[in-house]
Amino acid sequence: MKKLVIVVLVALVSATTFAQNKNAKASIEVDGVCMMCKKRIEKASLNTKGVKSAIWNVETHELKLIFDERKASLEIIEKAVAAVGHDTKTLRATNEAYATVHPCCKYREEAVREEHKD
Repeated sequence: MKKLVIVVLVALVSATTFAQNKNAKASIEVDGVCMMCKKRIEKASLNTKGVKSAIWNVETHELKLIFDERKASLEIIEKAVAAVGHDTKTLRATNEAYATVHPCCKYREEAVREEHKD
């Protein structure tokens, strides 16, 4: 019986390991308005263990990611982005984190968004 349990556990662990993708692709929506935001968002993402590529589009607010699912998850990446002051569709940055962004990057303010529309 012990051998059967051990074999089943090893099989489950192996299946889980193989199910995780080393080059998972995903995209998330991240608020921002300018190239300084782009640099901050991409840097926060890339500094997350397991993230291999992070490209944020200023116009669409889409952050395209390639990451190792064994080391990172979208939730972890979103937390890293929120920690530097940027909201995602599912996670809002704290007021303290948002306060650290440059005044030209205050994307929550209508006047700032209007200034960056051109």
